[in-house]
Amino acid sequence: GGRMEVLEEKEEEEQREELKALEVSDNLQDVEMKVSVERVCVPSDVPDFDWSSIDTSQLPSSYKTNSLKEKKLLRIADHFLQQYTHLCPDRKPLFLHPVNECGVEKFVSTTVRPTLLPYPELYDWDGCASFISNYLTMEPLKSPVTLPSSLYSPTTILKYQRGNCFDFSVLLCSMLIGAGYDAYCVHGYATRKICALDETQELCPLLRKPQEVPKEGMKKSNKYTVKPPPDLQSKFELQQEAKKVAETEAARKNKEREKEKEVGKPKRNSLHGLRVHAWVLVLSGKREVPETFFINPFTGNSHSTMDEHFLGIESVWNHRNYWVNMQDCWNGCKDLIFDFSDALRWEIMLLESKEPLQLFPDAEEEKELRDRDMDDTQEKEEEDMSFDMPPSWVAPIQISPREFESRCSQGRKVILYKKAKLEKWAPYLNGNGLVKRLTVYADVDCTEVVEVREWFKNREDMLDRREVNKQTQLITDYFSPGHLLSLKAHTYTSLEAETERTMEFYSETRVDGLQKRVENANEMTEYFMGRDDFLHIRHTEFGKRGKKIHLADTRTDINSRPVVQIKECFHRNLEKPADEDVAERIFLITEETIRLTYHLKDRYITASKKDFFKAAERGRKGKEIFMTPEMRITYQAGSSEKDKKVLHLYKLLQELTEEEKQLKQQVRQSEAEVLNILKICENEETALKLSVSIYNTERNEKRRQQYEAMVGRLLGQEEQDLDYLAPFLIQSGHRKKMTKEQALRLRNDCLADFKRRLIDKANIIQARFEKAVEELQKQHQWFQENRNQLSAEEENDFLTRYSETMFLIHILAVRLNREKQTAPQKYLALEEKLRKEPRLAEHLSHA
Repeated sequence: GGRMEVLEEKEEEEQREELKALEVSDNLQDVEMKVSVERVCVPSDVPDFDWSSIDTSQLPSSYKTNSLKEKKLLRIADHFLQQYTHLCPDRKPLFLHPVNECGVEKFVSTTVRPTLLPYPELYDWDGCASFISNYLTMEPLKSPVTLPSSLYSPTTILKYQRGNCFDFSVLLCSMLIGAGYDAYCVHGYATRKICALDETQELCPLLRKPQEVPKEGMKKSNKYTVKPPPDLQSKFELQQEAKKVAETEAARKNKEREKEKEVGKPKRNSLHGLRVHAWVLVLSGKREVPETFFINPFTGNSHSTMDEHFLGIESVWNHRNYWVNMQDCWNGCKDLIFDFSDALRWEIMLLESKEPLQLFPDAEEEKELRDRDMDDTQEKEEEDMSFDMPPSWVAPIQISPREFESRCSQGRKVILYKKAKLEKWAPYLNGNGLVKRLTVYADVDCTEVVEVREWFKNREDMLDRREVNKQTQLITDYFSPGHLLSLKAHTYTSLEAETERTMEFYSETRVDGLQKRVENANEMTEYFMGRDDFLHIRHTEFGKRGKKIHLADTRTDINSRPVVQIKECFHRNLEKPADEDVAERIFLITEETIRLTYHLKDRYITASKKDFFKAAERGRKGKEIFMTPEMRITYQAGSSEKDKKVLHLYKLLQELTEEEKQLKQQVRQSEAEVLNILKICENEETALKLSVSIYNTERNEKRRQQYEAMVGRLLGQEEQDLDYLAPFLIQSGHRKKMTKEQALRLRNDCLADFKRRLIDKANIIQARFEKAVEELQKQHQWFQENRNQLSAEEENDFLTRYSETMFLIHILAVRLNREKQTAPQKYLALEEKLRKEPRLAEHLSHA
């Protein structure tokens, strides 16, 4: 009886546990249903795309069928999955062989197609990641907590410019491996911000300030320096005041922070750790990568493997193998060790083989023939042995120059950040050359604009960037080198003359060495660099005009602003003594006074000065040839005697008077240059043009017409002007009178010769093509024999030669195909031309 009671209690406990398990599974299903209904919010203005409507009829046969080796790989993958689920029943399912766009199961490693594209910007990982993140449109997974049922080829993803995180990662991984990186696709889990591409809580990268590097070696204290006076204030009172200020500031910041959290706070995350995501892992070693890191393909940003936003990894794969993570991810990816040779931490699917990797279709066909002859028992035995990954079923990944130039999906991309919005456009899409715009807001709701920054490309006026402060209405234009007047930057509120503005110039391209000019209605300051006269500042003050005279169709008044004062500052000229080297001179034009201040001599605290009063000379009767004491005040530092060289001072005054006239002219020239710059800027804004490279025959209409005319002359006109009958007429000796038989023979000989030359040309191209293929096979065989002994530099050299040979084969194949297609048309065209030939028409009209 006691035993029966114990058994009944055990059965009741088991039933309760089963009911709890059913409740947990039901809750998970409910969560998945809610998530699938709610979907993930995508920050994109592109409507949903119907993948079921894409055309797959033109895809290669490898997309629609599996080779024998691929079928065998799928069997191995299923066997591996059975063992994995048996040994790890609590783990989530692996992403092994989803269907492609044609509904055919393909192993994920064979979907990776290593490719090196012929664009220098795609030779580095950051260029590849940036291109992928901008070119493709992000699509969320149908359910954030479950794997996708399909994985399309990178070529299809590029064609339609959209995909989910797995599509992004496979394409990016293909490009990185092609560029020489040790890259892997990762199936794991991440936070909602990463999975949903939600950057509304992140600071825009363009607004992040660079970290300040602490200065090394502080100034050593000098024991002979004068000690500061004692501080008689109460330190306690200062501490209490500082404490109150800190508390009020902290309270204010807390209120702002709480307000921002309330506005931009995400909903409670009940799926933390369950959201499926795919990204790219780049191991250190190849391409001089110093440290292993992650790449989020949605943003193109790199992340440390210690980043807390990546919560775990299920598996990784590349184009050669597949690894399952056997390490605990309770602490995210922080404690993971990415040593794939460690069988305890990473379970490998295919044992690595020492046989060379088959790259050619002929070798693949031979391997398939051998597989056909094997019986089922041998296949089962070899499934546990080493097996080489079959080549990728994906067609070569190609991106045209026009597609690469567009960069953004549909030509435009919008990214929302915290208090900022970033917009990107393809070059030449906007008529003003705008390619990027950053709008900065004052609030989280993005209603009050604080600043707008715009970037431009291909503008003829060399405008590179523009910043507009919406609060002060201050505009700053930045120009690239090459502007008509060497303009580097222009800060202004209006293009009207005599308003407040600052102009910066490329001083090295100007004769006068002008670096900056600051102007408003009352004054103008010019800064110089690298001048022979050591001038570095010229400051001009203007007075108020008298009666204004207005003329029609003029920007400014005919009477210029009166110049009141001109001040010049000079650097030290070491070839002169300090007390003879002018440091500052001031021309008080209205007061008719000139003041000179010289540089300080060593161990002196006062500088020599000279003041000249021209009004005193004018007030005296008659013309004086000598200088009176009323006309000058001089101070010579370090000398108590008065300067007796009156003649020298008089000549100096004459020189300064002449220089004053020249300075007035230079000021008027500066004013005229400002007006000219404003007029040019206004004209450039109204009649804006974008520059096009002469090598861009697609957009440069003039260059394109020249190119088409040249091609037409080479292909058409030369053949039309060529007299095919001339050699045969010379051989036959019949130029004017011919019989019908001679005309027929002449025509047949001409056509036969032309046909033979077409065949010979095709044979020559065919021979070169076969020779290039043979050379490629030799290079491949040599690499397989010596791959373990090559250094990184030798391997890169080989890859370069290998790529050049592949490119030559591609060019020869295109030429051969074109020659075979156009040869019959050329033959028929010559036959029609001979039928209309005047010398043969009378004999061949009835032939």
